Amino acid sequence: MTLEALNYVTAWPEIFLLAMACLVLVVDVFISDAKRDFSYFLSQLTLIGTFVLVMTVPVDGREIAFNGMFVQDSLSIVLKLFILALSFVTFVYSREYLKDRNIFKGEYYVLGLFAVLGMMLMVSANNLLMIYLGLELLSLCLYAMVAFNRDNGNASEAAMKYFVLGAIASGMLLYGMSILYGLSGSLMLSDIAVAITQADDSRIGMVFALVFILVALAFKLGAVPFHMWVPDVYQGSPTAVTVFIGTAPKLAGFAMIMRLLVEAMGELHTDWQQMLIILSILSMATGNIIAIAQTNIKRMLAYSTISHVGFILLGILVGTNEAYASAMFYTITYALMSLGAFGIIMLLARKGFEAENIDDFKGLNQRSPWFAFLMMVLMLSMAGVPPTVGFWAKLAVLNMVVQIDMVWLALVAVFFSIIGVFYYLRVIKVMYFDDVVDDQPLSCGRDIQITLSTNALLVLALGLYPAGLMSLCISVFA
Repeated sequence: MTLEALNYVTAWPEIFLLAMACLVLVVDVFISDAKRDFSYFLSQLTLIGTFVLVMTVPVDGREIAFNGMFVQDSLSIVLKLFILALSFVTFVYSREYLKDRNIFKGEYYVLGLFAVLGMMLMVSANNLLMIYLGLELLSLCLYAMVAFNRDNGNASEAAMKYFVLGAIASGMLLYGMSILYGLSGSLMLSDIAVAITQADDSRIGMVFALVFILVALAFKLGAVPFHMWVPDVYQGSPTAVTVFIGTAPKLAGFAMIMRLLVEAMGELHTDWQQMLIILSILSMATGNIIAIAQTNIKRMLAYSTISHVGFILLGILVGTNEAYASAMFYTITYALMSLGAFGIIMLLARKGFEAENIDDFKGLNQRSPWFAFLMMVLMLSMAGVPPTVGFWAKLAVLNMVVQIDMVWLALVAVFFSIIGVFYYLRVIKVMYFDDVVDDQPLSCGRDIQITLSTNALLVLALGLYPAGLMSLCISVFA
C-alpha cells in the first residue's frame, strides 16, 4: 500500500497532535513537581498548534485519505476547531483546581491530549474500524481521567462504573458493526450506504445491526435508558475531569451519529427516526424531572445534560440538512454553556473544599456580583430563556420538528423544557436571594477570570447575534 503525499497533508493536524502528546509524556517524566507548569504550557501550545494546522489544511470540498479511511470535510474541520478550543479552555480552568488538590500531574494533560486525538479521529472517520479506534482511544483516556485522583474512593467507583458500562456499549457497537460488515462486505461508510440502498432480503439484518449501533450511540451521548453512568461519573470525577467529559466529547458523539446514521445508514431513516423519537422523549422527561430533586449541582447538571441530549436527538431525527445544522448548533452552544457552568463550580472550590452542592452558591451575589451575573447568564441559557443562545438553539430544533408536522413532539419538548426551567432558576434564586453561608473571598488567577468571563459573555453575545454561528452550521451541510 502506497501512501500519497495528500494523505499526510490531510491528516497533518492529527500527526502533529500525536507527536506532541508523546513529547509531553516523555518530558513530564523528567521534570519535578515544581516545574509541572511546563507540561501545562506545552500541552496548551500543542492545542494551539493543532488548531492552526486544522485551519490551514487545504481542503477542496471533501478530501479522502489513507485508502478511504480518513475524510476531511467541512463538518470535520468545524467540529475539530471547536473541540480544540473547548479543550484549551478546559485546561485553563483545571490548572489551579489540580494544584489545590495536589494532583497537578502531567498525566492529566497527556490523557487529555490523547482523548482529543481520539475525538479528532472520530470526527474524520470514514470507516467503521476508524470510528471504533477513535472511540476507544477517547473512552480509555476518559476512564483513566475519572480515576485520576487515586486516593478518592468516589472517583474510583465512578471510573469502575464507567469502564464496565462502557465496555458493554463497545461490545454492542462492535456487534452491530460486525453485522453491517457481514451484510455489506465492506467497512467503508459509503459502501455500506450503497449496500443498504440495494438491500432487499438483508434489510431486516441491517435494521437489526442498527439497533445495536443505536444502543452504543445512546450510551456514549447519555440518552435514556442508557444514561445510568452520567450522574455517577459527573459527581464522582474531579470537577476538572467532569468539565472535560461534559463538553468536547459531545461534539465527537454528534460527529459519530452523523457518520454512522446519516452517511452510512441514511436509507434506514424511517427506522432510526422512530427509535430516536423514543430516546428523545425519555431523555427530556427523565433528565428534567429527576434534576429537580438533586441537591448536588454536578448531578443536577448531569441530568440537565441528559435532557439536552434529548433536544439534540430531536434535530437529528428530522432527517434534513437544515435540521442537522440546528442539532449541530445546539450541540456547540450546549458545550459552551456546560463549560462555563463547570468553570464557575471550580471557581468556588478551593483547597479542602468542593463547591458541589447548590447550597454552596448561597449569597454568591454578595461575594462576587460579577461571577453571580455570569452564572445567571449560563443558567438562563441552559433553561432556554431569551436573549441567551440557549433560546435560539431550542427554537431552531423545535422549528425543524414542526416543519415535518410533528407538532405533538414539539409540544412535548416545550412541556419538559418548562419543567426544566425550575431547577435552573433555583440556582439563580440561591445566588441572589439567600444569605451567604461561606464568606471567604473568591480567589483565582487572572487567566481564569478572563477566560471565564469571555466564556459566559460569548453565550450572551451568541444569543444577541446567533446568525453567525448558525450560518456556519448551515454551510457545513449545504
